[in-house]
Amino acid sequence: MVERWDVITIGNLSRNRYWGEDEARPARATLCTTTLITGAGFRLLVDPSCEDADRMAAELNRRTGLRLQAVDAVFITHAHGDHHAGLRHFPSARWLAAPGVAAAINASKAYPKAVAPVSGRLFDSIDVYPTPGHTSDHHSLTFACDGLTVAITGDAVMTKDFWRDRRGFFNSVDLALSTETMNRLAAIADIIVPGHDNAFLISPR
Repeated sequence: MVERWDVITIGNLSRNRYWGEDEARPARATLCTTTLITGAGFRLLVDPSCEDADRMAAELNRRTGLRLQAVDAVFITHAHGDHHAGLRHFPSARWLAAPGVAAAINASKAYPKAVAPVSGRLFDSIDVYPTPGHTSDHHSLTFACDGLTVAITGDAVMTKDFWRDRRGFFNSVDLALSTETMNRLAAIADIIVPGHDNAFLISPR
């Protein structure tokens, strides 16, 4: 069972149409939302965002009191670099992703060890849930905690504003599929942890 989950970094977009910014060029550096899921016998970090090791360590400690070595598994939602920028800071952890995502990251040969392909259920409590649209092989994580269903969506949901409009980001491979995926998430989740924003509660189903 999942005992708790904590947002480690609250992400931001490089450019945000809802702030009146031009999608043709970046306005700031990108940071993705990183989340730690803790349960009996595991600490799973999703989408480690900080390329700088000291910053990643400081953010994890600031939000949880833990050191990097306390994380025993890392899950990557999709192969875009901002979502695994801090992966190398967890050399002793298991590196996990859905099969297509793992293959894409491993093909880059950017890391000293391979990301292991996974599907189905992790730690008997967390479901690997297909959420295509932003990329074709994008996968989110869903789990129950404190009586609510939480979906850690990566870039299947960019921010709360994108969720309200059921809109994919400009670089999504299939905008119609992005909308369909968000509608499916709305049918199963109570809380969304988006790829580049803080977590939010959605309307009752």
